Amino acid sequence: MRIPNELVQQIQQAADVLDVVGDYVSLKKRGSNWIACCPFHNEKTPSFAVSPAKGIYKCFGCGKSGDPVKFVMDIEGVSFAEALRHLARKYNIEIPEVEYTPEETQRQNEIDSLYIALNFAKDFFKQQLQTPDGQAIGLSYFKERDLRDGTIDAFDLGYSSSAWDAFTKEALSKHYNLDILQKAGLTIVNDKGRQYDRFRDRVIFPIHNLSGRVIAFGARIMTNDKNQPKYLNSPETEVYHKSRILYGIYQAKNAIRQVDNCYLAEGYMDVISLHQAGIQNVVASSGTSLTKEQIQLISRFTKNVTMLYDGDAAGIKASIRGTDLVLEEGLNVKIVIFPDNDDPDSYVRKVGSVAFQEFVKNNSQDFITFKVKLYSKEIQNDPYRKSEVIKEMVASNVKIPDPIQRSVFRRQIAHLLDVDEQTLITEENFLIKKERVDYQKRTEKQQTPPPDSYPPESYHSFEDQLPEGVSFAPEETYAVETGSKVTDHSRSSMSYREEGVIRLILHYGDQVLEGTEDTVCDFVMRELEDIAFQTPLYQQVLDIFRSEWMNGRILKSEDFLRHPDPQIQDMTITMLTEKYTISDNWFNKFDIRVAHESDNLLEETYNQVLRLKQEVVRDKIAENFKAIQATKDINQQLQLLRVQKQYKEIERQIANILGNVIR
Repeated sequence: MRIPNELVQQIQQAADVLDVVGDYVSLKKRGSNWIACCPFHNEKTPSFAVSPAKGIYKCFGCGKSGDPVKFVMDIEGVSFAEALRHLARKYNIEIPEVEYTPEETQRQNEIDSLYIALNFAKDFFKQQLQTPDGQAIGLSYFKERDLRDGTIDAFDLGYSSSAWDAFTKEALSKHYNLDILQKAGLTIVNDKGRQYDRFRDRVIFPIHNLSGRVIAFGARIMTNDKNQPKYLNSPETEVYHKSRILYGIYQAKNAIRQVDNCYLAEGYMDVISLHQAGIQNVVASSGTSLTKEQIQLISRFTKNVTMLYDGDAAGIKASIRGTDLVLEEGLNVKIVIFPDNDDPDSYVRKVGSVAFQEFVKNNSQDFITFKVKLYSKEIQNDPYRKSEVIKEMVASNVKIPDPIQRSVFRRQIAHLLDVDEQTLITEENFLIKKERVDYQKRTEKQQTPPPDSYPPESYHSFEDQLPEGVSFAPEETYAVETGSKVTDHSRSSMSYREEGVIRLILHYGDQVLEGTEDTVCDFVMRELEDIAFQTPLYQQVLDIFRSEWMNGRILKSEDFLRHPDPQIQDMTITMLTEKYTISDNWFNKFDIRVAHESDNLLEETYNQVLRLKQEVVRDKIAENFKAIQATKDINQQLQLLRVQKQYKEIERQIANILGNVIR
């Protein structure tokens, strides 16, 4: 279905970038922008910036950027049309439904079809819960677990009958494509071509993504068939990657952000029972081992994790790896162990919400205390096992990125296990060095990571090769980010000056310069009338500005944010997003006002244009010097030297105005 252009514009105007991004990432205000750790790549220090005023986001680490629609496309992995539908639902904008033509159906994205099939399955399983069998078996099971109707509905719980193909028959009768049903993990076709349901005689737990769409199912068997697994999950699909999703994250994300803590449990019922008890900041790894991607998902909303384990010692030891992963991602982790024979589900139903939270508060342990208690009996009379445990502790501690936290926990290890702290430091250094060597081996054939920012301007003279008074600026090398890839290029100083001019007119093109009748764009277009930019992208943007300016219109940054050329879009977002902002504390606490370029736009515009002209002159000096070296004709050399002197005088005059030093 094609969405009318006027409706597209309505959705784009309604979508607030701070609101949309905030559904997925925990943002903190910094100056006029909001920042967070990027949801698109792993990082410890926030480099992801959102500008509400401009309606854009930009990651200075991986290069991802765009508007609210682009964010939904990237974070959900959906098409442009599906991202618009998502935002339309969020802002209650109705998109009229029309009949699909065969051609439109054929072009429909497969991922969209998977979502539709999975949503149909969710509705089917919910309806089955109301059938006689569903009420007698499925609903009875949920009621035995003390679940209320509102909770069952909030998590879209359902039931699948024992019939071999009840769901598949119903789906096919509704004209759902068998191939899509297979790819969604709902229907299995055996070697003989027989079709049957993946989920049979089970209660159903739909798994939602961050935006609330059903992407998979977990199912618990209702019989004592030892040949069948107790829990069965959907297979990996185009929309479901179990290592990247957590059960209950859709229902919990707002509570996690508000409480600034995430309870991490192990099972579906743990999440649902705690949610019903009013403890909504809880998710589960759905029976899979905790993964790095799942921890990064949590880190979008909080840096604090409380891991909830039942009293099964074997299960606890198997989960220790998850603790190390949380530490490695820079999160603060606490661990709670419930009494024997209890898990979060049974315990909250036994004692209630208030007592449950009191227990968690009083029994939360840091990972060091937790591990010491866990292994206390093993190491009591066994020095060899004790040394192994100490090494395990150090290996865990060294994963913590924060050196101060690492130091605090190191002292705690030394105290609890009666070991010299210097010995622990030596072991840590050994592990760090080993990791560094391993990393170098893995990356020795890869490119050098890009610097955080462009190198400072530096010009060195070649007086031993040039006539007296002649100098020029050589080219500089830099690393430029293009999307998520980094490519090395040779970039001249001229390119930086061109960038400065383009950035200026993108920000302030229509603003009138103080004491004049000219806008910034007027001044730039007239002053650079005869100058061609060397960087093709900047020349393209300048040409677009100039063409509209000559027709009496001054373009704004919004005109380039939605330009059909993605390279121009990305360049615009990069130039509009400030990587660093001045803290308000300079003024609020110390009464120190830090000037911004917009405070003296006339001087800034004048200087930007003058710096560009300075580079043009330097290029002329370099070209002229090459001509001097190339000719053998004395008269021609004298003529070129006179030209060189004129260029150098112009360069000197510009430098005096700008306050530069020319050697």
